[in-house]
Amino acid sequence: MKLLVNQKTKFLFFSVLLLMAIFTLFSAICIKAALNNAAVYVLVISIAMEIFILVIFYWYLRGQSTIVETAIGQIDDYISGDHDVRISCDEEGELYLLFHKINSLAAILNAHAENERRSKIFMKETISDISHQLKTPLAALNIYNGILQEETEKMPVLKEFTSLSEQELDRIGTLVQNLLKITKLDAGTIVLEKNFENLAEMVYSVEKHFVYQAEQTGKTLSISGDDKVVLLCDRSWLTEAINNIVKNAFDHTNAGDTIEIVWRELASVIQLTIRDNGSGIHAEDLPHIFKRFYRSRFSQDAQGIGLGLSLAKAIIESHGGTIEVDSELGVGTSFTMNFIIPTKL
Repeated sequence: MKLLVNQKTKFLFFSVLLLMAIFTLFSAICIKAALNNAAVYVLVISIAMEIFILVIFYWYLRGQSTIVETAIGQIDDYISGDHDVRISCDEEGELYLLFHKINSLAAILNAHAENERRSKIFMKETISDISHQLKTPLAALNIYNGILQEETEKMPVLKEFTSLSEQELDRIGTLVQNLLKITKLDAGTIVLEKNFENLAEMVYSVEKHFVYQAEQTGKTLSISGDDKVVLLCDRSWLTEAINNIVKNAFDHTNAGDTIEIVWRELASVIQLTIRDNGSGIHAEDLPHIFKRFYRSRFSQDAQGIGLGLSLAKAIIESHGGTIEVDSELGVGTSFTMNFIIPTKL
């Protein structure tokens, strides 16, 4: 460690060394000359030297404290979003070497952030271009398919094929829309219009969306929670996230199973849980279920495209929330979302 590289440290060291040398020389002279009251002279000089050393140390430590406080303030500015700020490190020494390393780290972080930003923009623009290119032929195919369905009323086989092709076209359309939404969320180009929304009303709208499917499949959809709970969110986006999770529950339950939506307000969070008593998720799949296009080798769902849960997670996290999953084979699955309640000032 190079202790005497910094000028201020060097000045402090040699000042103390000089004072000690002067004190030693003066003491030796007094003793050799056998002066009267030599002890008194030595005592006075020692006290004066100690005071001077304390003053020098105070000056040095105060200067170091000011430097550190300034550096902490600049680091706080960086954390707050001013990524151009740098710590002053014009002098030499271990402390300034540390500051230089911090500045280098900040530059590296900025470069990574810029590369990530460019990558997200490139991905967004690329997928957006591809999606827009697909929309026109998809619309045309839907029209052609509709015409064929009208022409095949008396041809059962062809009618079945056109019905299946309509389902596949719908799947492709959903895939395109979800890809667009995820890339926009990733790129941060979507501004969420957050308002305090009644959570019960949002859940009721989800229930209406699935009530017919529940009747047709012989499943039960139940909801329960405090009607007075309000959540700061973008109603449209968060409703879509809830819809995707409920749809996942319908896709992995059988006739006679129950899907529950429960919400409550705790001390610092609003908790929303969607659970079912369906087939459950295999332990091998749990770490991957939020990955895009992930398909389990154990899944019986041939229609899924592997984007619903990923989109739901992205939407929830864009609201500052978290989502956790707990599942057991043959018992069921539970998705728990937590949203922090804003502090009232």
